[in-house]
Amino acid sequence: MKRNLFLIGAALTLSSCSMMSKPADPVTVTVVGLNDFHGNLEASNFSGVMVPDPKDPTKQIRLLAGGIETIGGYLDQERAKNPNLVFVGAGDVIGASPITSSLLRDEPTTIAMSKLGMKFSSLGNHEFDQGTKELLRMQNGGCDSNDTAKACKFENPYPGATFKWLGANVVDKTTGEPVFAPYGVEEIGGAKIGFIGADLKDAPSIVNPAGITTLNFLDEASSINKYVPELKKMNVDAIIVLIHQGGMSKDGFAAPACGNLTGPIVDIVNKLDPAINAVISGHTHQGYNCVVKGIPVIQGDYYGHLLQRLDLTLDKANHKVLAISAANVVMDTRTLPKDAAMTDILTRAKTLTDAVKATPVGTIGATTISRTNNAAGESALGDLIADSQLAATADQGAVIAFMNPGGIRADLIASAANNTATFGDLFTVQPFGNTMVVMDLTGAQIKTLLEQQFDNPEAGSSRILQVSKGFAYSYDSTAPKGSRVDAASIKLNGETLDPAKTYRVTMNAFLSTGGDNFLVFKDGTNVLQLPNLPDVDAFVAYVKANPGVAGGAQDRIIKTK
Repeated sequence: MKRNLFLIGAALTLSSCSMMSKPADPVTVTVVGLNDFHGNLEASNFSGVMVPDPKDPTKQIRLLAGGIETIGGYLDQERAKNPNLVFVGAGDVIGASPITSSLLRDEPTTIAMSKLGMKFSSLGNHEFDQGTKELLRMQNGGCDSNDTAKACKFENPYPGATFKWLGANVVDKTTGEPVFAPYGVEEIGGAKIGFIGADLKDAPSIVNPAGITTLNFLDEASSINKYVPELKKMNVDAIIVLIHQGGMSKDGFAAPACGNLTGPIVDIVNKLDPAINAVISGHTHQGYNCVVKGIPVIQGDYYGHLLQRLDLTLDKANHKVLAISAANVVMDTRTLPKDAAMTDILTRAKTLTDAVKATPVGTIGATTISRTNNAAGESALGDLIADSQLAATADQGAVIAFMNPGGIRADLIASAANNTATFGDLFTVQPFGNTMVVMDLTGAQIKTLLEQQFDNPEAGSSRILQVSKGFAYSYDSTAPKGSRVDAASIKLNGETLDPAKTYRVTMNAFLSTGGDNFLVFKDGTNVLQLPNLPDVDAFVAYVKANPGVAGGAQDRIIKTK
């Protein structure tokens, strides 16, 4: 069975038997981690493994992997082998989810994770998509939601998550105390394992600021280290970090003990207390199994395609880890059993959402309109979405629309006959439910906005905003900071923008409050909130009104160097 699961592990001996007496009554505990699930209740295509196409064995296709049925089947199978198994998460369990979960306020996902026996998960940036108050409801239960049309439709009342979200570095601005538990301890097989959770400190730059006004996101490593002494006093036998921050490795998900990990997670791990035994990471949607400073650091792709597995041998008498192995396990739908309870959850979720998902919207000019950027950072789908938002707000005087590329979550793929796109197809592209906002910016502020695409030290760095038809500009990526955009090239319908003139512009609510560090939006005037106009509704209306609509020509933004 291990061959079928692509289980490739790296054993890291942490204590020498010759240096210590034989431990009394060691116990083996398996820790299974899940990162960046994003409410993907159903299995999806995993690019990490190619398999023969059942319809044509001469061709290769991506493996269908993940989904709650397969994950549940794997956990059932492994618990039968070793009941000392702990299931945990590394953030983004919910948020930016497919319609099957998000149309039900992600409640099917938290209920599924609870029934799968998840104990803890770090907070992720997408947990805050609907704001702190709504996340607390997701944790604690109830129907007092900011979207009563979706809440408590799967189960009424919504029972809350039985697992605990952990955030050692997510604190209340007034008290300085964590809003969610900083750590949790699981007692299993007579052993105790401490789990410390952390979100990426840069979450505020990629989360709607309006939803986290009461929170501070602190340095990850120092916040994690703060709680190590407390866990030591509790005589835990191992300490594992669950963190929604990651990196990438050239070696891929199956390589044992890679040593070439790069990205923010490396600096964080290098600063961690040496008492920490392993790090389960997330956020970067990569599969890797690496070692940093002697500590296993692992991440399992995204959408549940992989689960991270740690096998620990623990000395309960001396509260030590004797050995630990790490591996990524492919959630192969071909070979793993299905969990019947998860099938029931998935079936109910689909029953409640399939009719809406399948509703035809209109035809598009090709089966797929891509979100892939050209060299200048512009995409055909980004052009189309910006055009839809401008059309939806033209009656409010808008003449330019800006769309953040991070809010375009997938290509637009027409799932029905004759290139007909359904509501589900459009929702997959824009699942956040961001409402539209219109405001005034001067020409000078628009120039500043365009410069912020390159000058942001964090999330906004080189994030090219998608723009509506009629607006154009060019930039030189090699020019000094603050002067990369050619002011003379910034044009609306062929006329250069006047720095002193006011222009009515459209964006989503996330951008309007400075999301992705586009802070100039916070200085806009005559702001008009459109709470009854979600971005997906603008998209739907545009596709309906323009049969056979194609993606943009990607000629609005020019990169000169």
